[in-house]
Amino acid sequence: MGQDQTKQQIEKGLQLYQSNQTEKALQVWMKVLEKSSDLVGRFRVLGCLVTAHSEMGRYKEMLKIDTARELEDADFLLESYLNLARSNEKLCEFHKTISYCKTCLGLPGTRAAAQLGGQVSLSMGNAFLGLSLFQKALESFEKALRYAHNNDDTMLECRVCCSLGSFYAQVKDYEKALFFPCKAAELVNDYGKGWSLKYRAMSQYHMAVAYRLLGHLGSAMECCEESMKIALQHGDRPLQALCLLCFADIHRSRGDLETAFPRYDSAMSIMTEIGNRLGQVQVLLGVAKCWVARKALDKALDAIERAQDLAEEVGNKLSQLKLHCLSEGICRSKGLQRELRAHVVRFHECVEETELYCGLCGESIGEKNSRLQALPCSHIFHLRCLQNNGTRSCPNCRRSSMKPGFV
Repeated sequence: MGQDQTKQQIEKGLQLYQSNQTEKALQVWMKVLEKSSDLVGRFRVLGCLVTAHSEMGRYKEMLKIDTARELEDADFLLESYLNLARSNEKLCEFHKTISYCKTCLGLPGTRAAAQLGGQVSLSMGNAFLGLSLFQKALESFEKALRYAHNNDDTMLECRVCCSLGSFYAQVKDYEKALFFPCKAAELVNDYGKGWSLKYRAMSQYHMAVAYRLLGHLGSAMECCEESMKIALQHGDRPLQALCLLCFADIHRSRGDLETAFPRYDSAMSIMTEIGNRLGQVQVLLGVAKCWVARKALDKALDAIERAQDLAEEVGNKLSQLKLHCLSEGICRSKGLQRELRAHVVRFHECVEETELYCGLCGESIGEKNSRLQALPCSHIFHLRCLQNNGTRSCPNCRRSSMKPGFV
């Protein structure tokens, strides 16, 4: 198969893919890989396969580094390392993601660097967020946003806004958690005529999460249903799992545990299938809260133990913090003093490790819904504390500069 025929078959596959005939598109692209001798065309086909496998949750197949090495092309090599970063991000291998992203950033300047630099920063930010390294995550997201603005890349801006929505949902500034996915939805409406519907689905899902946290359960359900509808149309398994988790959380917030449990089970099934271990932690946390509400404390502790193992495995400190907090309440109810003390100690260690406290007032960040503000260094504080103190420099950075051995 020559260059022209390869190009025609790639386009045929894209048309099938865009019309939601994903399996037929995969067959066309796989045939190109078998028969084409055009290395550049083969690499482009692998790029199409990476996108398709990602949306279907087949993260382990998102690999194409060997073809890039055959081509000895720096642009293709950068794209290959980025795909390795993304696949590891989806598999919750966050340290590997960061390593591959740093490799991307360390490659010599290429034509692709200007286009893909923002995506590298976004993937790195998502990995830092997965490890609960909030300052580094925010720093990476802001860098990705600068790339998007400097290159008029509204598609990248939309993705960054969704990640920022997730960031602020985790640190419990629910106003910003809703603002950013709403901004993403505006970008889809204004510029997304030719975009994949997944961008609309993604923004709707993050809006649903924020609305639920704000207690606007009707709006949350409406947004989640819209997202799920698109996810089902496109066979987007990862998003289906997230929507099922959100549905379960909405029903739990309504006190309808009978409806919540089967949604959690369905979400867990897909999360396990695709290898989303952090998603599994979130499911088990929701299940544990349901058992607590039913006063089935032994079952709650069982779910917490399973979640804690997974959270430690992926290195997500915020989930560990939440699980220790939930365990505290259960141990207090059961009069388990020794276990209670252990959970209290680990809870405070997690707070220190995540730096989830305001450097001005010393109170926790992420304990309750609060308006937050980031300084240029990406350290976050209570907005009221910054307004009351009128500080222009970061107290966290000042303290770091006074530590012995600081260079």
